Amino acid sequence: MFAWDPRDLNPEQAAAVIEPSSIFLIACPGSGKTRTLTYKIAYELSRRTDKRIVVAITYTHRAADEIQERIEDLGVDTSGLWIGTIHAFCLEWILKPYGIYSPELAHGYRVIDPHDRERLLERLCAPYKGITHWDCDYYVTETGYQLGCVDPGKHHIIHKILKAYFDELSTNRQIDFELILWHAHNLMQDRAHIAVLLSRVFSYILVDEYQDTKQIQYTLVTSILRAGRGQTKTLIVGDPNQAIYGSLGGYAMQAQEFRTRAGIPIKELALSLNYRSSDRIISYFSNYSVHATKINGAGKYAKFPSQVTYNQNVTRSDVHDEIVRLIRASLANGHSPENICVLAPQWVLLASTTRKLVTMLPDQQFDGPGLVPFSNNFDNFWFKVSKILLTDSSPTLLVKRMRWANDIIKDLDSFGIDTKTLTPRSLLRESNALTVDETDGLRYLDQAFNELLERLDISLEIHPTLLAHREAFFSSSAARIDRLQKEGATYINQVSFFKKVFRERTGITVSTIHGVKGAEFDVVIAFGLLEGMVPHFNEVNGHVAASKLLYVLSSRARKNLHLISESGRQKGRYGVYTPTELLAACLFNYDPN
Repeated sequence: MFAWDPRDLNPEQAAAVIEPSSIFLIACPGSGKTRTLTYKIAYELSRRTDKRIVVAITYTHRAADEIQERIEDLGVDTSGLWIGTIHAFCLEWILKPYGIYSPELAHGYRVIDPHDRERLLERLCAPYKGITHWDCDYYVTETGYQLGCVDPGKHHIIHKILKAYFDELSTNRQIDFELILWHAHNLMQDRAHIAVLLSRVFSYILVDEYQDTKQIQYTLVTSILRAGRGQTKTLIVGDPNQAIYGSLGGYAMQAQEFRTRAGIPIKELALSLNYRSSDRIISYFSNYSVHATKINGAGKYAKFPSQVTYNQNVTRSDVHDEIVRLIRASLANGHSPENICVLAPQWVLLASTTRKLVTMLPDQQFDGPGLVPFSNNFDNFWFKVSKILLTDSSPTLLVKRMRWANDIIKDLDSFGIDTKTLTPRSLLRESNALTVDETDGLRYLDQAFNELLERLDISLEIHPTLLAHREAFFSSSAARIDRLQKEGATYINQVSFFKKVFRERTGITVSTIHGVKGAEFDVVIAFGLLEGMVPHFNEVNGHVAASKLLYVLSSRARKNLHLISESGRQKGRYGVYTPTELLAACLFNYDPN
């Protein structure tokens, strides 16, 4: 039985870990949600009395890796654990084993990556003036799909484009990420025995970040729980105040509705102690609560004399100077670069900002999800291989690299390649033995891939799936590098930069509000806080959307928070942006800028 030091968990966290029934857990920012989830998984794994699987569904691959590593560090056997995103779950447990029952999938299919999707939509949008691939975002529901674009004047054309898009995907036997959910849902509805079989396979289903879950995803999970009639239990955890993916269909389902749909007893619990931020930071972001949540500061920084500033006086032309001033002041006050974060609501603002910061602070490194120099399609086979080829053979990375190697072998097996003599250790041994003398990142990977295939005696020509994945990887990567170089990141193609991607964060983080969700920093500097950006101009319920975005960005800070609504930023031909109304109206005793 997994046991822990009583000091590892507070009473609220411990209660959630040992609770024998299913749980609906609301966790405030900084409450140790990931720790609680990790210990709960470890506890349930240690209590297994049969061969049933514990499933953990996370919002991102990064979160899945973090939780997996934490459980391994606790010394718990993870052979009975499956962890990944909802899309990976649907592929692994529904489409792969039961896709033969679907006429659209029975003869094979390929999941296209975001770059391929974007290129296809760009081509289909080309004949229509004023319509871009961004307008064609959609999400699936139980009855069809919903458009992300809120401009009704564009809907007729977008529907025409999407019809052509779906037809072309069908002809080429391809599906995108949303269609993974669509086909999984249809299979579960048409073949009731699938939910019954899965309920017998899974002893526990844990869902992280439930507030970002879509209706169709709730249906997939609750159908398994209902089929299990209480034999499959669940923990669903999140924070309704951080539901910032409404435009993509995510929403925070109420506990009673989830309980009714699952058809099993579910106990409501809460984590109310914030161990991250100072009392002053907590009091600030609490101004933007949409759902009443009890939050008490309990961490070592609770009494820290935080600075909270709001600057509406800086101009667009001077905003980079102000950000640099704040970064330098933070560094001078002892905050390490990896504990400083620069945020904006949109990548379009960050592109020029990153270029300026790199120039103005040449002695600093900058890190962020938008600075990954190659295709980061986590389901692409060659992306998985690149993780091994770009990381060092070191004892600290051995467990992680062994897991990555095992995933690669599973993929090779699914592609029809004989892997009987291939083990994670032998794959790592062959990877570590590669000698590629190349400074350009993509050329380095191209040569390394070829050499590894030769060592493994695998031919691309007789395995078309491997070839398709490779073409998608390099096409997407080349386009990404080209865009980043045009935005000023001239160094982005260097293999030395490629090798930083899978290391621990070492520089100043540059990200969007959405991209930094779940992270925490000593100092958060946010700019571009303007009406039409926070919230986005096409948000249906702008006041609520702005509240949640401001709540998320402010709650990332441990010690200091600096907010900027710069003046003079042009709004196309419609004048200039003004400060976010909700932010400007917030009454708070800000510190001097």
